[in-house]
Amino acid sequence: MPHLPNTAPARVANVVTDLELVARCLAGDRLAERALYDAHVDRVYRLAFRLAGDADLAQDFTQETFIRAFERLGQYRGDASLATWMHTIATSVSLNGMRSVARLRARSTPIHDVPELPAAGVRALPHDLRERLHAAIDSLSLKLRTVFVMHDIEGFTHGEIAGTLGIPVGTSKARLFDARARLRAALALFAGETTA
Repeated sequence: MPHLPNTAPARVANVVTDLELVARCLAGDRLAERALYDAHVDRVYRLAFRLAGDADLAQDFTQETFIRAFERLGQYRGDASLATWMHTIATSVSLNGMRSVARLRARSTPIHDVPELPAAGVRALPHDLRERLHAAIDSLSLKLRTVFVMHDIEGFTHGEIAGTLGIPVGTSKARLFDARARLRAALALFAGETTA
């Protein structure tokens, strides 16, 4: 039987790094604060942008996420990675911020213009299909869009989504199933239009 590499030390080293970084921040180390911000700002912004669909709101939500994170840094215990903890705060800030907005504004920036978008396959789609896909995602209810973005775009597990949103894992799975079905239906209509 071949020897499989033990990945546990890598996970422990990452957690220790997170805990050390937090301890340095709590001790007033400005370089550690900057390192924490630099390590997480791009992904926090992308998550906020995908949930809000608006660059200005995403910037506001990103700023509020870091304000809250630094205020609550003493509460970080290392049970989850620092990235997961930060994204939990970002999701909460974004969802609460969006609830306070009377109507969601139309996107001010196309989603494919967001820097370092990890889904390179989306950029390779024909322009009209890409636009239709973004419109279909935007048309999802907030509950469905949130789970879809967190799982299929940001890579969160159903357990992480459930913990962040305060819902059962089964609800997260059901919402993802429903979101995918609605997107398939919307894109199937479009495919029928293009082949007719």
